[in-house]
Amino acid sequence: MCGIAGFYSFKADQNRQDSLEVAYRMEAAVAHRGPDGSDIWQDEVNGLTLIHRRLSVIDLSEDGAQPMHSPSGRYIITFNGEIYNYLELRRDLEAQGIKFRGASDTEVMLAGFDHWGVEKALSKINGMFAFALWDQVEQYLHLSRDRFGKKPLYVGWIDNALVFASELKAFHAYPNFSREINQDALAIYMKYGYVHAPYSIFQNIWQLLPASVLSLDLSSIRVGENLADKMKIFWSLKDVVEEGQRNPIKKSDAIIIEEFEEKLSKCVSQRMISDVPLGAFLSGGIDSSVVVALMNQHSDEAVKTFTVGFDQVEFNEAEYAKKIATHLGTDHHEFYCSDQDALNVIPNLPIIYDEPFADESQIPTYLISALAREHVTVVLTGDGGDEILAGYDRHTKLPNLWNKIGWAPHVLRQMVCDALGLVPQEFYQKLRSNNPRFGSQVKRVLYLMGLKDTDSIYDSFISAWLGGDDVVLNGHLPNIPVRNKSEYPSNLSFFDEMVYLDTLSYRSDDLMVKMDRASMAVALEGRAPLMDYELAEYSWRMPQHLKVKNGKGKWVLREILKHHIPEELYDRPKMGFCVPLNEWLQGPLKEWANDLLDPTFLKNQGLLNEGMVTDQWKNFQNEKIEYKNRRDIWAVLMFQAWYNQWMR
Repeated sequence: MCGIAGFYSFKADQNRQDSLEVAYRMEAAVAHRGPDGSDIWQDEVNGLTLIHRRLSVIDLSEDGAQPMHSPSGRYIITFNGEIYNYLELRRDLEAQGIKFRGASDTEVMLAGFDHWGVEKALSKINGMFAFALWDQVEQYLHLSRDRFGKKPLYVGWIDNALVFASELKAFHAYPNFSREINQDALAIYMKYGYVHAPYSIFQNIWQLLPASVLSLDLSSIRVGENLADKMKIFWSLKDVVEEGQRNPIKKSDAIIIEEFEEKLSKCVSQRMISDVPLGAFLSGGIDSSVVVALMNQHSDEAVKTFTVGFDQVEFNEAEYAKKIATHLGTDHHEFYCSDQDALNVIPNLPIIYDEPFADESQIPTYLISALAREHVTVVLTGDGGDEILAGYDRHTKLPNLWNKIGWAPHVLRQMVCDALGLVPQEFYQKLRSNNPRFGSQVKRVLYLMGLKDTDSIYDSFISAWLGGDDVVLNGHLPNIPVRNKSEYPSNLSFFDEMVYLDTLSYRSDDLMVKMDRASMAVALEGRAPLMDYELAEYSWRMPQHLKVKNGKGKWVLREILKHHIPEELYDRPKMGFCVPLNEWLQGPLKEWANDLLDPTFLKNQGLLNEGMVTDQWKNFQNEKIEYKNRRDIWAVLMFQAWYNQWMR
């Protein structure tokens, strides 16, 4: 895991020493991603510069240093990530007579490019990665990102240069970066709470799409071209889903569960390869518990596990995690997050997330990463199970809800929900006082009853501001992949469509951004066995009842866990990695929020609809909006905090 950057200057008189000074500034901007070493490579003839910051994980010697040349000398790479099947690929290449000088996965990857070519090698590689690869023979620059977008890569234009980097911080280090906000990208952000690839918050800067390669002929490309149009997909989730529909697994449930466990165990084993200390995040939920249980089978010593807790019972899973850690015999570490801990982290969020980002679990994710980094350099996580195996409430509850109410005309449903909505939330809460969220959950169901169709229901679940382009002045929601219904797989049920869309965008643009920036801010590498692409391909061929059964998601993982952990330790309602944000914003964070949402500044800023934001903040303080709607306020707050850090 590392930080990468670089640029190609189209100025004929670009001074080599000037380029080197710029490279040093860009390298410093991503130094946190790789504290163990750095190097810069410049092409002798062309204006290309490649930059690398190293976090040493596999082959700690100089043989693993980058930028690195391929065995033939044709390619040179700056690479961020890990190739999990590199030992298998190495054996295949050695059988073809290829010799290796070191033991790194980077060298194997480069030998694969030499032997198979870029496109075929990408089809063979299983890992998380982002890289810039210079072909010195064809004079092509290849930029690429892994299938699920686990590792970030931005690319764009600054003056007469093509610039790329792991994080936007490096772009600020390049001379004359204009920092012009893309209002359409801001509309995306305000709607979802994060920016979808291929957009970035800035004009003329793009994120590579997951599973894409951008191959640029630097002798013919024109400065300022739309680079998103040139991205080529090398692995298609749509194709995977449609293949699953055509070729479902026709085996007994017991065999499918056994095969899934074998595949997941292999994924865990591959991700435990490390030359530095390794551990795991353990929340006490299904996903992380499965990962840690399988790690136990591949480890000769107690697995180091880490969790974060809260004093508020409704947000705290730490006690469950401790019980599971005790049962599995792990070397367990926990950190309880106080209001003050949150206050200490929040000023740094715009630096850690140098693009607007509003997933509030970014706070505990950073805190648990910092805790883990005191003990290990690599952690395995449970990320990815909810998306491929239907772990969210929307997967387990919405299809049944729609089956019960969808038959009724929209007008009738709207009348019923309006009438029942007049009943105070407190009345519903008293019906089930042992569930502190029951009142707001009833109100939520009533709200859903009044929506027009399944698209509207799903949209309400994933949106911060339902009309992102309403709250952004002169912003319009573009046709990003998650909104381009014409490109969805054919014949999707409501259930499958939600799972598909969550995998297509939410996982890569939200969850992976959250994990990457939080962990790399403290130079911690996170690996997610449940995000293996072959596991995803298998899951799309599985019957739905092995994902959701008896109203519970991730059924196959529950069945696997029975072999390792008593059922009473994990069979409980899903909590998620939530924080008591309402209480914080109405208490210790209120003054901070008031400053950021100053109506005069919002009006003078000229980016957001000051009236809409001010009204919503007043409603929030008066407790007139429901639990879930804090997301729109947090989205504005995170944007304003980011703006103060990077734009003023």
